[in-house]
Amino acid sequence: MSYLIKPANYRPLLDPNQTEQGIKQIKEFFQENLSTELRLRRVTAPLFVLKGMGINDDLNGVERAVSFPIKDLNDRQAEVVHSLAKWKRLTLADYHIEPGYGIYTDMNAIRADEELGNLHSLYVDQWDWERVITAADRNVAFLKDIVRRIYAAMLRTEFMVCETYPQIKPFLPQELFIIHAEELRAMYPDKTPKERETAITQKYGAVFIIGIGCKLSDGKVHDQRAPDYDDYSTIGENNLPGLNGDLLIWDSVIDRAVELSSMGIRVDKEALLHQLKLSGKEERKELYFHKRLLEGSLPLSIGGGIGQSRLCMVYLRKAHIGEIQASIWPEEMRNECARLGMPLI
Repeated sequence: MSYLIKPANYRPLLDPNQTEQGIKQIKEFFQENLSTELRLRRVTAPLFVLKGMGINDDLNGVERAVSFPIKDLNDRQAEVVHSLAKWKRLTLADYHIEPGYGIYTDMNAIRADEELGNLHSLYVDQWDWERVITAADRNVAFLKDIVRRIYAAMLRTEFMVCETYPQIKPFLPQELFIIHAEELRAMYPDKTPKERETAITQKYGAVFIIGIGCKLSDGKVHDQRAPDYDDYSTIGENNLPGLNGDLLIWDSVIDRAVELSSMGIRVDKEALLHQLKLSGKEERKELYFHKRLLEGSLPLSIGGGIGQSRLCMVYLRKAHIGEIQASIWPEEMRNECARLGMPLI
């Protein structure tokens, strides 16, 4: 219950039937716009992968994957995916996707270690996307161009929602504010990373923070990243490390910064070796995914994930992600949410 945000005088703007229709409209409209903006084709993705191949996303490195034995493989263990960050890059290679084009898919995951609340559920659904790039694209200017294209798709989706449901008013700023985590630290040196996110997102409404996972000048990281997908150590703009970032918007319904997307230019061979060494994970070089990357059989790429339920929650002005998706919640939280006017599905 300590993670439940209780907005005062909250009342849903849409009834359950309108909400379900709105979810469908948003998902269909946004993914078509995303596909057009980034030249992505849809592919089918796995719910689980074999354990021990280095394909599953390690997120912050501490979350436990849901696993199970496979009878017909002599009880070899499979893991429900955390995300498809590495699987997508393998798929780009297998499908022989050309530079400038990519793939997207519906990613469904179970994250058993999530701290449940308004923004966090056991069930995760997002659009995972990945696009082939060239060596010349591995720079901050290209990263910024891609994230601005994604934000443009978000703005068009907001317009569609507000046209369909006039009781919902536009709230996204027309411009996305972009800042490096080191510059953000210098602006708010006495705040924690989460407090910095709150301050900058409340100020600008929509923010992309570059450099997630790299050490800042105080010796700390803004947030953790697994060392083997995003490139957070390559020196980019203004001699600052990091070719990745998080996209956040300010949600006035719950008065919080909401992360909608995590994305980045992926590691090449040199960045992978460097980041594995920095993180003390050099043993991963022997895993299937890492061997493919080190031998040069995987393309250079950029990719990320965009939360489907979170995006719908924000657009439809809901106070709890459980108003958008069906999941399991503590009974105390479910009862309190019902009392507060935000009944959980």
